[in-house]
Amino acid sequence: MANPSNKQSTAGYFASFFSLSLHKPKQGMVVRQVTFAVFAIIVLFASYRLYYYEPIVGEGNGKIFIPIGFLLAGLWATFRLVYYPRFADFLISVEAEMNKVSWPSKPEIVRSSLVVIVTMLILTAALFSFDTAWHLLFDLLGVGYQQNPS
Repeated sequence: MANPSNKQSTAGYFASFFSLSLHKPKQGMVVRQVTFAVFAIIVLFASYRLYYYEPIVGEGNGKIFIPIGFLLAGLWATFRLVYYPRFADFLISVEAEMNKVSWPSKPEIVRSSLVVIVTMLILTAALFSFDTAWHLLFDLLGVGYQQNPS
């Protein structure tokens, strides 16, 4: 049996899709702008790829109007998504939680990065030496693969 609140939620999104009202426009603006930018870049790349996809757009007027229509519809859908009440409340709460994070200082980041880089270099050297040793051992035993088995 269908959940009536789910139908109402879907109907609410489509009703808000054509609305010009903004849900809590002053809250969570940084996260909303970043979310919009990321989705807009995805829509832009999709429109660009659609322009060069012959089976859909063909030749003539459709070659430019279909991708532009897709771009405009995608940007509008993205704009409405970041102001959809449930999604906007989620983004507002994300920004509130990000403001609570204690970010490390620059010297701490440098130290941590150096530890990671040095550890990776040591592991790379160890794996290279193990690989070389096993390769030499297998060559001495005559076990291995042939380049051209002809």
